[in-house]
Amino acid sequence: MTNTNLHDDLIVFDGLIISNWGSDVFNAMQKGGLTAANCTCSVWENFRDTMLNIGAWNGMFSEHSEQITKAISVADIRNAKSDGKTAIVLGFQNTTAFEDRPEFVELFKQQGVGIVQMTYNTQNLVGSGCYESTDSGLSDYGHDIVAEMNRVGMLCDLSHVGPKTSEDVIRASKRPVAYSHCLPNGLKAHPRNKTDEQLRFIADNDGFVGVTMFPPFLPRGNDSTVDDYVTAIDYVVNLVGEDRVGFGTDFTMGYDKRFFEYLNRDKGTGRQLTEIWDVEFPDGLESIADFPNLTAAMERAGWSETKVRKVMGENWLSLLDRVW
Repeated sequence: MTNTNLHDDLIVFDGLIISNWGSDVFNAMQKGGLTAANCTCSVWENFRDTMLNIGAWNGMFSEHSEQITKAISVADIRNAKSDGKTAIVLGFQNTTAFEDRPEFVELFKQQGVGIVQMTYNTQNLVGSGCYESTDSGLSDYGHDIVAEMNRVGMLCDLSHVGPKTSEDVIRASKRPVAYSHCLPNGLKAHPRNKTDEQLRFIADNDGFVGVTMFPPFLPRGNDSTVDDYVTAIDYVVNLVGEDRVGFGTDFTMGYDKRFFEYLNRDKGTGRQLTEIWDVEFPDGLESIADFPNLTAAMERAGWSETKVRKVMGENWLSLLDRVW
């Protein structure tokens, strides 16, 4: 098969996109052959504001029905592939929207929310984030939230979560959990990157690793290429095996600096957590439209077709099948 033909045939699943949603992004998804993605609709928002965001998404599903469709099952994702559409999995990057009410978990599941990150960078009612100075672990309330997410079939995401809280969630969860978008600390030491031990631990407990390409966490930063990204994915594959790895780009398209500042501040308005990065995505993968270049880079690296198919999307679907 030629590169183009293989990519056209693949299930392509992106484990994390947070972008300024609209026709520009949806057009790029179509052009890139993106089958499905975990699309962030809540970070610091409370219950009401998150519901408003989902209401806006429902409007977009109606307005852009030729391009996108809401996915609440793996069958929805496979159907989107055959219909030439991109399936949207609504996801949170924080449990803030659950507030202090475990019953909100099921309400959001009924709206199509399938993936929720336990904490975003700092402390919340559930546990500690990766930039919190003291990682106190999963709270008792957090145990209730994990149990409820397990019950309704919602994936626990640990990408921005502190090491102790992550370990507690992995041990507590009765269903597989994931780092939807992370990089290995073995390639670059960074609070957002995961050690070899952490990556092995989640895999040994039936979990999953989505590898991100966010340049500040890659060894060559803004000088990174799509081939550097494939090298990082391979590093993780060599640790945990090719059945437990996918990708989660963390693509941020169409935002201005104010939005990055909102993400970067504790609770959206508090202390600044890190420098506000001036991000240039890897050469060859500057846009969601460029996913064929990722497939081509995997082939350049000598990957088998089976390995490409798994990492580009089939592994994600297998994981979601087990969780949902």
